Amino acid sequence: MSKYYLNYLEELESEAIYVLREVWAQFENPVILFSGGKDSIVVTHLAQKAFYPSKIPFPLLHVDTGHNFPETIKFRDNLVNRLDVELLVGSVQDSIDKGRVAEESGKNATRNTLQITTLLDVIEKNKVDCAVGGGRRDEEKSRAKERFFSHRDEFGQWDPKNQRPELWNIFNGNHFEGEHFRVFPISNWTEMDIWNYIKREKIEIPSLYFAHSRKVIWRSNSWIPYSEFLFLKEDEEVVLKKIRFRTLGDITITGGMESEADTLEKIVDEVATMRVTERGNRSDDKRSETAMEDRKRQGYF
Repeated sequence: MSKYYLNYLEELESEAIYVLREVWAQFENPVILFSGGKDSIVVTHLAQKAFYPSKIPFPLLHVDTGHNFPETIKFRDNLVNRLDVELLVGSVQDSIDKGRVAEESGKNATRNTLQITTLLDVIEKNKVDCAVGGGRRDEEKSRAKERFFSHRDEFGQWDPKNQRPELWNIFNGNHFEGEHFRVFPISNWTEMDIWNYIKREKIEIPSLYFAHSRKVIWRSNSWIPYSEFLFLKEDEEVVLKKIRFRTLGDITITGGMESEADTLEKIVDEVATMRVTERGNRSDDKRSETAMEDRKRQGYF
């Protein structure tokens, strides 16, 4: 890795740490949205650096859909114990049981959209005024519209056409009672930046990101993991493939790719050749042309 790139990573790190410290200075009850994916792990690592030698001064918030990878939940719990931070958990199953949301039906059913209600309920219950996320502008076109400080109204909704300007490094977190902000410290990072930073910092990540053998089916142009939550169609066959995941979400919608990249070095080399965004294997983003933006308007991550 060139000296220039190392300096570039340091600039990105410095920018993210500045944003995280602004969050702590401007808000009363911030949280980190933690999914167990690489981006939220990097944000958590940056928060460690931002407030060292103290521990991270605000909780991690995880929305548990009940359809998670078991590896993700195990990683989350181990990390929380190691960092000695508070963990808030919102349960989609509880939202279903209480009649707050209705379970989707059919063979392509997911709980992805149902997370919105659960997340907003947890935010309201805990009086969260800022939720820090790992969204990056290069992930998806609607992500590119976000500011660092992204305002949400009293219903948790986002209006992409009515965002506050951000001049230089001045961030406006003023809000009325009931409103909150989503903040994205790593907005300017790319997928390659994330992997090079993970490699440089020796950050532990879930084994799902490394190539491994797994039972999968071919659906929506990607390898979907076989699980108890997956309903097979007549023409679908469960096969064993060596795959890895570029992004993690519900086990029912997260598509894998065939790969031999079982080390960080191999992953970095592989990502350098990619011409499709990492969310290209997420079936939830393929439901419509504006699937992500529609969910974000309603309060999605």
